Order: sequence, then C-alpha cells, then structure tokens
Amino acid sequence: MPQEALERAKFLDDYLKEHGKPIGPLHGLPISVKEHIGMKGRGLNAGFVAWWDKVAEEDAHALQILWRAGCVFYARTTQPQTLMHLACSSNLYGKTVNPFNRQLTSGGSSGGEGALIGLNGSVLGLGTDIGGSIRSPAANNGIYGLRPTGGRFPLDGLSAAKGAHGITPVMGPISTSRGGLRLLMKTAIDAKPWLRETSLFPFPWRDQESYLDTGSGKRLKVGVMWDDGVVRPHPPVTRALKELVQKLREVPGIEIVDWKPYRHDYAWERIASLYYCDGAHDVLDIITDGGEPMLPLSEFIIKENPYRRRLQIEDLWDLLKKNEEYKRAYARQWNDTATGVDANGNPTGMVDVILCPVGPGAAPSLNQARYWGYTAQWNLLDYPAVVFPVTKVKPDVDVVESDYIPRNEKDEFNYKLCKLYTR
Repeated sequence: MPQEALERAKFLDDYLKEHGKPIGPLHGLPISVKEHIGMKGRGLNAGFVAWWDKVAEEDAHALQILWRAGCVFYARTTQPQTLMHLACSSNLYGKTVNPFNRQLTSGGSSGGEGALIGLNGSVLGLGTDIGGSIRSPAANNGIYGLRPTGGRFPLDGLSAAKGAHGITPVMGPISTSRGGLRLLMKTAIDAKPWLRETSLFPFPWRDQESYLDTGSGKRLKVGVMWDDGVVRPHPPVTRALKELVQKLREVPGIEIVDWKPYRHDYAWERIASLYYCDGAHDVLDIITDGGEPMLPLSEFIIKENPYRRRLQIEDLWDLLKKNEEYKRAYARQWNDTATGVDANGNPTGMVDVILCPVGPGAAPSLNQARYWGYTAQWNLLDYPAVVFPVTKVKPDVDVVESDYIPRNEKDEFNYKLCKLYTR
C-alpha cells in the first residue's frame, strides 16, 4: 500500500478514536485508481515508455475530493500504450488479461481496473473513457461501469498526449455493484467540483424515484437496439439481450419498443476523424522518443485509421459542424418516438432509455478488439452510458451460424471471432 494511503488510514483511525464518529461518506473505503489519473508523487506515464519517470505534482481533482470524503487509495491499475485500446497491453507492463480466461482481454483502456474489480480485488475504482474505456472492461469482466456525460465529473489531473482532444474524455466509476457507481458519483458531485473546474455543469446530484414507484402512471419506455446496423453482435450477446428484454416485459409499467440505429457507420467516421486532431504526430513522437515498438491495437487506431489526418483550423470547424448536425439528427430520431405533445408543443411519450449491446461480442482474444462502434457512438453523442452484467457465454447454446454472409469487412472480421465460442 502506498505510504500516503497508510498515513491517510492512520489519520482516519486517530480521528475516529478522538471524535467517536466517521468522517465523510467514503470513510475507510478502499478505492483503486487507473494509473492515467494523477496521484501526487506517483508515476503518470499514460502507457508510454518515454514517460516512465514522469511524476504527478499533485493529486487529480477527483482524488482530492475522494480523499476528503475519507477513502483509502490502495492500488493503481494498468492502462495500454497510448490509452487508445479496447484492451490493455503496453511495453511497460505487458498484457493485462481477463481474470476468467487468460486468452482473452480484460478490455481497455481501464483494463487494469476491470480485471482487478472483476476478480473482487477491488469493489470500487476510477477509470476514464473516450471511446469505451470504462464500459469495455466492465462488460468483459462482468461488472458495472458508468460513462458520465462530459462536464459532469471532475477531470483535472489526467496524463495524455496532446492530440486526442477532438472528443471529450470523461472520468467515471467502475464497481462490483450499481450502488458503488452511485456512491462515487454522488460523493464527487456533492463536493461542488464546478467551483474549481468551471467547465463542469453546476447541477446537484438527484436521486429521483423510479417512474415505476411514483404512482404517476407514467410508463418507462425502453428502446432496444439489437444491432447497430454495421457489425452484428455474436450469439451470446443477442441471447443476453433477449433474456433481459423478456424479463422487462414481465414488469408492469415498462414498455418495450425497437430502436432503429441512425447511421452508426457514419458516426464512427465522425469520431475517428477527431481522435487525433494533430494527425497523431504527438503520440508518434512520444513512441519514437521511448524507442518502443508500436503495439497492434495502436497500429489499428492510428496507422490503420483512414480518417486520421492533421487538421487545419478550417478542417476542425467543418468536422465539429458535422458532429453537431449528426447530434441534432439523432435527437430528432429520439423525439420521433413520441406519442404526443404537451401544451407547449414539446414531444411526450418518447423513449426514456436505449438498451443495447456493449460490444459486438463477449471479451475478445488478445489484440482483437478492433470494433468500437457500440461504445464510441455514445462518446460522439456525449450521452451517459452504464454497463451492468447479465450473463456469460454458454458454448453449447451460443451456436454460430455457419452460413452467415457478412455485411462488410468489419462484420466479417467480427464474425470470424465467433469460432471462439465453439471451441
């Protein structure tokens, strides 16, 4: 355990003995933290060999809040090279694998958190997300993860290359329970972090009662996206979704409708164009400075990304304009699910939440997590997204169609991964 954590734990124990009561909502709670998040006096390498000796000068804003709430930071967890993998491999630590099957990835980029929490080595942790980096490890390890809306959770104190800022990164909780997600979010927001980080929204945490408990008669309308129209999910993912939908249909007050995805292939083009506004020159320079080889998934998102280019200011303006146009189009589709209008002409009876796969399959083999569409979609739209466990792969049930004709190259690549479930 880091010396700072031991000192903090001793301080809390001494305070408890003297005052006879706990301090803070997280008193004594051990919390693990992705190494990407600055901790004073500790390394802050962002997965780069060149930055192996880079040290944080102060705790990240979120950690300062959680410290004051009484928690004990006891473990720091791994991240991949460049932080831009849905897996967790680096030339510093090697491969962080899935605790349930070492031939599979733990997910990424918060893969160390996912693996540790998945095997109950931690109950609550902090990760970051710019394309699925909280949700991927949560899904791969059968735990809970939340990607908050940008501007909702304190973000100051991260370490990253300069180029990946066209899409808003976020920090958020990963946990063994839904209650853990709520506890960490509420603690951070109750501290009014917007007083220091002025880019944050000054909205308090609200524990709103469920529509199903208020007696208002309002139905919870769940839109189910079975498929994003680009890459078809593997059989175990579709089965899990069907089982969950069947359970929801049995709950009074819940209405199930199908959700039609709107141009999710175009959405990937939008987000992949903005991951590296400098054409990834900064990242490539850091890798060169460290004399390290580029790993397969770094190659995928940088060198094999057909939308990556160095943007001039006019290019950036154009891309951001297209993003806003796409967001408005998606909002129109959402509003089109309305069944009425109110006195002000606003739509009512729309879908309340979208239920969809976290990814096109269960945890993939090492270096094979190449389709981000099911998670990055919501980064582009900046919608909050939560992951929760439903089931596990059943090889004798989740049979792969031998005569399936793939839609495109991405779908074909994903389909070939299906054989994993038939071994």
